[in-house]
Amino acid sequence: MTNRILGLHHITAIAGNAQRNFDFYTRVLGLRMVKKTVNFDDPGTYHFYYGNEVGTPGTILTFFPWEGVTPGYAGTGMATEIGYAVPEGSLEFWKERFSQYKVQLGETGERFGELYLPFQDPDGLQLSLTVPKAGDNRKAWTTTAVTEQAATKGFHSITLTLKSIKGTVAVLTEIFGYKLLEQEGNRYRFVTDAVSNAAIVDIIEDPAGKIGQVAGGTNHHVAFRVADDNILMEFREKIAKRGFNITPKIDRNYFFSLYFREPGGVLFEIASDNPGFAADEPVAELGTHLKLPPQYESMREDIEKQLPVLQ
Repeated sequence: MTNRILGLHHITAIAGNAQRNFDFYTRVLGLRMVKKTVNFDDPGTYHFYYGNEVGTPGTILTFFPWEGVTPGYAGTGMATEIGYAVPEGSLEFWKERFSQYKVQLGETGERFGELYLPFQDPDGLQLSLTVPKAGDNRKAWTTTAVTEQAATKGFHSITLTLKSIKGTVAVLTEIFGYKLLEQEGNRYRFVTDAVSNAAIVDIIEDPAGKIGQVAGGTNHHVAFRVADDNILMEFREKIAKRGFNITPKIDRNYFFSLYFREPGGVLFEIASDNPGFAADEPVAELGTHLKLPPQYESMREDIEKQLPVLQ
């Protein structure tokens, strides 16, 4: 690996009911809960991490499940669709499964020569399953119901919807090392050759679009991946030199982070691979214990009383 952006690290969204969120992503979609912790800024709220067996960057979708949260809506200035990669021939399985569980889904379509199936989670978050043209050799997390023939491999892409793409494109291409691959109408596909998967950012330009509202059922931020926290700080310097207001390095226990808001309004994060999700529990037990950051460990009893009990 080099000192480059290595595609997507994780994506964080906002949910309502914690049990409903857990049931959908682990039982319907078949992801693994790899970490059950709390929001570092609001320890009375869970922070769930779903992904593959070890929580490989590029597979991790995270949620803040705020009970009773006001519904938001997708629009300009935000990430509006999360794309997962699935095996060839699996979309019929997913149509039947989503129908069985009464999941809101759209019609199968094609983008840039790839078949995709759009759907929504119980909070209205917009997602899609895509069969990548080049395939995807990542090892999926599987369950009895969602086998290797259909299981998600991790992220295929993230879609941003913006009033103007110019400033965002400059960040992606001049700082992050992405290149424009193709354009279909007002959808632009950017890719990085630093990694084979989780390497796509689609941008929809919609000058007249309504500004989105970040709340329940919407994306909070998009995190891009670097190999370690030394490279993270190299990117901090590059971004600061461009005049962006970027945070200091923040220790998130499982990775180190920087945050800044890109010109189109989307909150971007850069996150490191180190130390990983096995830093505080064995791989076999990932997601089975409530893990608290050190500053909240003394408050464990009170925090556990506040959090909904997951069945």
